[in-house]
Amino acid sequence: MLEVHELVKTFGSLTAVDHLSFQIQDGQILGLIGQNGAGKTTTFRLILDFLNQDSGSVNWNGHELTGKDYDIIGYLPEERGLYPKLSIQDQLLYFAALRGKNKKEIEPKIDEWMDKFQVKGKKTDKVKSLSKGNQQKVQLIATLIHEPKLVILDEPFSGLDPVNAELLKNGILELKEKGSCVIFSSHNMENVEQICDHLIMLRNGQAVLNGTVREIRESFGRTKLFLEAPVTKEQLSQIAGVQVHEKTGQQFELTLSNPEIGKQVFELVTKHGYIPMFNQQPPTLEEIFKRKAGVTNE
Repeated sequence: MLEVHELVKTFGSLTAVDHLSFQIQDGQILGLIGQNGAGKTTTFRLILDFLNQDSGSVNWNGHELTGKDYDIIGYLPEERGLYPKLSIQDQLLYFAALRGKNKKEIEPKIDEWMDKFQVKGKKTDKVKSLSKGNQQKVQLIATLIHEPKLVILDEPFSGLDPVNAELLKNGILELKEKGSCVIFSSHNMENVEQICDHLIMLRNGQAVLNGTVREIRESFGRTKLFLEAPVTKEQLSQIAGVQVHEKTGQQFELTLSNPEIGKQVFELVTKHGYIPMFNQQPPTLEEIFKRKAGVTNE
């Protein structure tokens, strides 16, 4: 279990991380979101001891992280870095050796991991001969091949097409099933919503959202309503607190100023009986992100 308690980091007059606390249980995935400059990467660097915190603590299974603990961590930085003149195999063996793994342990796994991430090429190919996407896959494998107990991924989906993003998600979920703690940042709210057990949104170094995706969405109220019914935009607009976004035909998307208004809409559209669709939902994670990020000027 990873525990971060009251973590603070300043750079001169700038507070990059401001009394941040959270914990990740074994076999859980935590999503860390926020605008650029919100403090996500600084948080990762504090956990990894690349930076010294001003105050607060980072504990792993009840004790401060030691040099030996860092061997069970997998870290993918936002800025990727590989040795272009090395072969894929030599690259992976080198990074695994930095984590205390020997050739005998890692070499038999290379083909399996290359197949899992569908890397196009042979393990003897030099990294520089690979496409950008395949280079990124190799770096992901280097992060995960030693099966770390704590995985930190800084914008892992950046630059990946939907197919390869799905491969990465499956890899992350496989580690979760094996009991690893996973923490990652992403600007893609769909990915966050699909795989996270817990979510934190940072703003100016502070946690402004903290909970499960469901808890966070529900806390904003069910103010989105998707509707298919034999009514007109004008009829719906007559209900106070309803903003209508007409789609096609008799399909509508409504924004409600109050979730209770949904009852009035329901009474109107069902007065003649059955309707094909009435789906009242909280705002999407992306809408919440934009709302919280835009409270004041950044």
